[in-house]
Order: sequence, then structure tokens, then C-alpha cells
Amino acid sequence: MILNRGDQAQAIHALKSAAPYIRMYKGKTFVVKAGGGVFADTDSTRVLIEQIAILHYFGVRVVMVHGGGPQVTELQEALGVQSRMVQGRRVTDEKSIDVTAMVLNGLINTRILGICRDLNIDAIGISGVDAGLVRAHKRPPVKVDGSSELVDFGFVGDIDGVDTTVLRKLLDNGLMPVVSPLSADETGTLLNINADTVAAAIGAALGAEKLILCTGAPGILERVEDPGSLISYTDLRGLKRLKDEKRIVDGMLPKAKAIEDAIRGGVRRVHVVSYKSPEGILGEVFTNEGTGTLIVADINAIPPDEQQTGGGAAPDA
Repeated sequence: MILNRGDQAQAIHALKSAAPYIRMYKGKTFVVKAGGGVFADTDSTRVLIEQIAILHYFGVRVVMVHGGGPQVTELQEALGVQSRMVQGRRVTDEKSIDVTAMVLNGLINTRILGICRDLNIDAIGISGVDAGLVRAHKRPPVKVDGSSELVDFGFVGDIDGVDTTVLRKLLDNGLMPVVSPLSADETGTLLNINADTVAAAIGAALGAEKLILCTGAPGILERVEDPGSLISYTDLRGLKRLKDEKRIVDGMLPKAKAIEDAIRGGVRRVHVVSYKSPEGILGEVFTNEGTGTLIVADINAIPPDEQQTGGGAAPDA
């Protein structure tokens, strides 16, 4: 690659513009969650992790949480195991939990670690089972919205608590934890937990500055069918309105619940960005304009200049 003087000037200007954010976030904790869609090919995975690597190089304490839903479904179908989803959440029977463990703790986690090694990130792969990170119990049969029928989600867990000891030890030693959301109950029975839910719980337990949810969409959309209807920023009231109006459906429902839980748990800001964009995370974190959707507890707390630009975080915020 050959850079001319104009390119150099643009690069230097970008660094100067990002400097206030770099100072502000150095030493802070970000939890970045990536859905399984990004892991469909190595190139997409690498583009995402390259952005996370820059956060890591700049001194941000990053915890990465990953999903793997599409890969679980693909392997289930190959093995003749039926897959069932209810309101964006997977029903997990005895065969399915074995497949889930194979994909999350094996294929996806190891693939991420391989790319981290190439990018010189000292990363450690763990799951919710390790060192009692995520304590959970098997979800009892529950009624879902709009139905009187009880749904048994099988080996799906609800979180009782998060013990961040292992994460803090890794972060304090300059390591980046890469977390599979698979967990277990007190008897060691493996439980599948939605990765957004795990990321939100970890973010709250760590008192994270940011929770960043990387999705296939540009962010939260006013109209699901229109990628151009991106909502630049909203708050918990706005999120509830979108749910009530059925603008948040299917796989976005667990994300909306995770966003609410994270903010109520003390995470200052939640961002929903596209993993398809090579600057989705960096543009959201290091520019005032942002690239996706920012969600806060109360939109009135966002500084006026941020509301005008729709950005992710002003340096003085």
C-alpha cells in the first residue's frame, strides 16, 4: 500500500480526533458481544477482532462474549437433531446441549483464539462453567407472551449470579477473556444461556463502561424492513415503546432484555453496532457521530451536542 501526503494527513487527523476518547477509555472495561452470524467466515471474524484488538492495544480492558447460534443450528441439522426457537430463544434438549458445547466451547472459541494469536492479543478462552463464572439454574417451564401454553426450554439456564474473580485476574494481567456463554448448575449439569444475556450480566457485574452488541443489522431500526431507519440513540423508555409497538421482534427480543438488564445493572452505555462494518465498533467508540445505536438510561442525560450528531459518546460525557 502506498500512502500519499493527503492520506497521511487524514490518518493523523483521525488519530488526533480519537485521542480524547483514547484517554477517556484507557483502563476502562468494555464487554463486547458478537453473535454467531459474524463467525460464518474467517474474513468477517477477522475484521471484527481487528477492531477489538485496537481497543485492547489502546489499554481498554476488553471482555469478549460470543454466540454461535447459526453454527449450532447447522451442526444440529447435519446430525439430524431438530432445532426449535421460541421468541428468539433456543429450546435445548439433551442432544442439543451436546452440540451446543461442541460448537461454542470448541469451534467458535478456538477459532477466535487463533485469530487473536495472529493479532498478538494475549487471549484466554473460558466459558460460564469455568471457575464458577456464571451461576445458573435450569429454567422451569414458562408461559410465553400471547400464549397459555407452557414451554419447556430444556437445558436452558437462567442466571443466578456472576463471579467475576477469574475475569478480573485475567484482565489485571493484561489478558483478554473470550467467553462462551455455556454454563452449568450447582450439580454440573450444562446449561445453554443466551449470549446477550450473559454479556449483560458480566457487564453489570464488572461495572463495565460499555456493553457493545455486534449484530447483523446496522443497529436498532425504527422499521425492521428498512435498514435506513437506524435509530442513533434512545433510552429505556424508547426501547419499551419499540417493544410495545412490535418493532423489536424475534432475535432482537433477547437483546432488548439484555440492554435493559445491563443498564439497570449499572452499565453506563450500551451500543448496538453492525459486525458487517469494518469500522462498526471503532466508529461508535472513537467518534461523536457513531455508527450504530446508543442506549442509555435517560436520553435527557445525553449532552446536547451528542443529541445533535446522534453520536456514541462525547469526550466530556
